[in-house]
Amino acid sequence: MRLPTTPVTTLWRSLRDEARLNYRGGRVILAVDGIDGAGKTVFANGLAEAFAEEGAAVYRASIDDFHRPRAERYARGRNSPEGFYADSYDYSTFRRVLIDPFRDGAQTGATTGFQLTAFDLGRDTPTQSQWVTAPADAILIVDGVFLHRPELKGIWHWSLWLEVPFGVAYARMAPRDGSSPDPDARSNARYRQGQELYLREAKPREAASAIVENSDLEHPIRIFGDYC
Repeated sequence: MRLPTTPVTTLWRSLRDEARLNYRGGRVILAVDGIDGAGKTVFANGLAEAFAEEGAAVYRASIDDFHRPRAERYARGRNSPEGFYADSYDYSTFRRVLIDPFRDGAQTGATTGFQLTAFDLGRDTPTQSQWVTAPADAILIVDGVFLHRPELKGIWHWSLWLEVPFGVAYARMAPRDGSSPDPDARSNARYRQGQELYLREAKPREAASAIVENSDLEHPIRIFGDYC
């Protein structure tokens, strides 16, 4: 089914075509990165729909389904920004059950299974996720925070950074999560400061293949970085 034509869907298609310039077939892995509240999940879902409307086999995953257990996430302290950045996600499992077997399928076709989830955050326990297979030509789109960190360098064939000011992002999250809309609130310190650590270390804006200013969800704007 073809998507309606709106400013958002037009951008999704443009980004799809941009990613396809160098990756017409095979197994292709894309990342949609941004701070909390940037609109990553919705944007990644829309991008997946744009690929699907051209007939691609598309698979969706989120780094949020690859958390580490609560005891490990908070080992440095419940309010530690360093703990949020360094200890939130199980990248080893992420690679082992999703990224590596999905990539292996480029050679073995549908014979290599992979898992799209591995951890239930609410229950704080690993999930018994079904192993799935894909055709030799397939798209995997992963959304989440910290996707341009050094441990994940080289995973993505193409990646997107959603640019949103902290003030806009925290205002969005407040009604959804029951959190403070003030980015400087003490209750937000772990998350905002952890993301600031990431921005300084990984420089995702420079690492991404494309940047979209996503403050206005109905009218996102493709922007181009100036690295001169």
